[in-house]
Amino acid sequence: MILSDKQILEEMEKGTILVEPFDRSCLGTNSYDVHLGRYLATYKDEVLDARKHNEIDVFEIPEEGFVLEPGKLYLGVTLEYTETHAHVPFLEGKSSVGRLGIDIHATAGKGDVGFCNTWTLEISVSQKVRVYYSMPIGQLIYFEVKGGIENYYNKKENAKYNRRTITPVESMMWMNEW
Repeated sequence: MILSDKQILEEMEKGTILVEPFDRSCLGTNSYDVHLGRYLATYKDEVLDARKHNEIDVFEIPEEGFVLEPGKLYLGVTLEYTETHAHVPFLEGKSSVGRLGIDIHATAGKGDVGFCNTWTLEISVSQKVRVYYSMPIGQLIYFEVKGGIENYYNKKENAKYNRRTITPVESMMWMNEW
């Protein structure tokens, strides 16, 4: 079941959901709008290798915005830091963003219970489009969890994305054993 606006506020009051900064006007009927953070990143190498550490170049979005190009993967980050201790958060693009031809995630729209961080966005575009720091970029939807939790994300020893950051985080696939 998806949490309604009233339920999201109740869970925030309990401390099971945290959004910083929080702006009541960003609370939708059953979601919370998040914004594009100050930084974008691109991979340094043209060919990415799933077994090696692919490094990124991080840069600040200028005041006049930044033009995203088709055929290139950009990593972005949400302005908002979030914590979710009792629900499954899903990040989806806003329809207005989708209508500009912007996809904000390739496959990583679901967070785990216990995820505490900003969200790295896997941004691609269908045509050139200028984006700006703090523009609305997505919305968080919270799902109820049935049953107890044994392994919270923020307590997992092998969790790769626990370090709090304001910049996008590159793939850590290379850290997996396979």
